[in-house]
Amino acid sequence: MQTLELFAGCGGLAKGLELAGFEHAGLLEVNHQACESLRANFDSRLVHEMDVRKIDFHEFDGVDLVSGGPPCQPFSLGGLAKANNDARDMFPQAIRAISEIKPRGFMFENVKGLLRAKFAPYFNYIILRLSFPDCVQKSGETWRSHLGRLQGIVEGAHYTGLRYKVQYKLLNAVEYGVPQVRERVFIVGLREDVNIVWTWPEKVCEDPKSRVPISSALAGVPDPQIDPSYAEDHVFIGGARVYPGHTGSDFSKPSKTIKAGAHGVPGGENMLRFADGSLRYMTVHEAKLIQTFPSDYRVTGSWGEALRQIGNAVPVKLAQCVGGRLHQVLVEDSAMRNLERRRERIYASKPLKGEQMLLAVERKKAKLTSARKNKGMKGKTYSAKRKAGSR
Repeated sequence: MQTLELFAGCGGLAKGLELAGFEHAGLLEVNHQACESLRANFDSRLVHEMDVRKIDFHEFDGVDLVSGGPPCQPFSLGGLAKANNDARDMFPQAIRAISEIKPRGFMFENVKGLLRAKFAPYFNYIILRLSFPDCVQKSGETWRSHLGRLQGIVEGAHYTGLRYKVQYKLLNAVEYGVPQVRERVFIVGLREDVNIVWTWPEKVCEDPKSRVPISSALAGVPDPQIDPSYAEDHVFIGGARVYPGHTGSDFSKPSKTIKAGAHGVPGGENMLRFADGSLRYMTVHEAKLIQTFPSDYRVTGSWGEALRQIGNAVPVKLAQCVGGRLHQVLVEDSAMRNLERRRERIYASKPLKGEQMLLAVERKKAKLTSARKNKGMKGKTYSAKRKAGSR
């Protein structure tokens, strides 16, 4: 079961899908440092360091799943929130990938801000474009005019292209075993001919008391000031301080959302606050574990750059939960398709078998008739037999 990852970043979603059972057909990313992280953890031959706008997605024909996290700054609460007016809006490229590859399914992740009321018309536009990816925006056509045509398809307008059954949901990573409060929108689509109903994975930590605190996630990890040799990426960074809106994450609770930081080095959300009132910045190693990356996963670059990559990543465990459900659906779909193909082969061979059976029955009837006839002739004279045969 293969997946193509778009906007792969440092590989949180990719790692989660790998753990869920998918194999990577390719990892596409434009940022050089993120690509270095990908090469450090995956087969470097799969990493394509390039702008997705320049790739022919037909090269990946046959891929089962298209996944990724289209750049979220256009919709981020911490960004400028320009949505479709932001050149970083890569949803059109994700839709182009679906149209060209025609995968059985897709999964995209984005920030909670995507669901803000001010973005509702454009978000509806994204969902409809994902539902009907072959209804392409015409040259010079505004997105609102295009939205009108897409709504026309919903209402019954003629359309013979690809169709996907699309669902979206706001998921909180902390409810899926991640030691971090992190709300993200997941969009899942299944091609129309996938006859399996999509259901979201069940929460595993719905009760706040069952949620994983930072202290559990970092159990056994020493203070970097005491043991700086513990891990190469476990280096103390000084200068942490509290100021309004930047109070750090309580060590005894799940972490606040680790952020990439729109203006350089991440802020207070990436600090740890301890019971004695002291605080310090998370090390790369600690942030990585809170995002549920494996402890041996390598995120390259300086502290600030590595935290930026980690802050942009999908928590591995959350990606594995959603990806695991998708993998299950596609495996079931493959089984159903294989069964249908076997049935078709059997049905295709039945006429021949039927003719053979009919011929066998006719031969048997002929033998029985001949046997009865011969039995009736026994004891008769030659002339009588000859007379009977002449009738």
